[in-house]
Amino acid sequence: MSLWSIRRASERGTTQLGWLHSQHTFSFGDYWDAAYLGYGALRVINEDRLAAGAGFPPHAHREMEIISYVLSGALQHRDSMGNGSIILPGQVQYMSAGSGLSHSEYNALQDEATHFYQIWIVPNVRGGAPRYAQYTMESVDHSQRFGLIASGPGSSAPIELRQDAHLARAWLSAGSALDQPLAAGRQHWLQVLRGTVNARNPAEPTSQGSDLDAGDGLALAHCPGLSLHARSETELLLFDLPTFA
Repeated sequence: MSLWSIRRASERGTTQLGWLHSQHTFSFGDYWDAAYLGYGALRVINEDRLAAGAGFPPHAHREMEIISYVLSGALQHRDSMGNGSIILPGQVQYMSAGSGLSHSEYNALQDEATHFYQIWIVPNVRGGAPRYAQYTMESVDHSQRFGLIASGPGSSAPIELRQDAHLARAWLSAGSALDQPLAAGRQHWLQVLRGTVNARNPAEPTSQGSDLDAGDGLALAHCPGLSLHARSETELLLFDLPTFA
């Protein structure tokens, strides 16, 4: 039997600190929901909005794969490895915390908010030296199809994860359709970053599917594929994850 479970944007946990508005797909910080502790190796999907000039001062991480995905604005990053950069829309930042690191994240803009997603994936290798990567996405690689952003060792992905997981991104124009096969024996998560898309299990041809809006997530298991129809211009992330007991 397939799993098809929608996590609506409006149902997520929220942290509101004035300088930060954060919405949590899974339990995070002071937000706790026993039904949403993560999904397989996927531990955190936070949608953050940082006020102008505001941000997170230096803080520590270890044993976590961390991906920052900017939708608008500019995210300034510094870390204990000596990296310093500004991540812009169309760019993806990756840190493998490994044995431990510290970093800070600030809105590099003084006149508008920065809107970004922060994603944490639990590694399958503990320890190791922390590492950093940054990738600028080419639009042609993600237009009307899923293009691979990050994956475990041995793939062609520009970012190598310490986990048997794959992250892909698609940009669909309004009215376009995409049939995406899904690997058997895996579990998947679809996250809508912007726009509205209808998602349907192709194994259920009479189904009307489910309309998903920006911020919505869809958990999938034992589905042979995913049929998508964009109601508007839509940006999506698709996680392919090892099945956890």
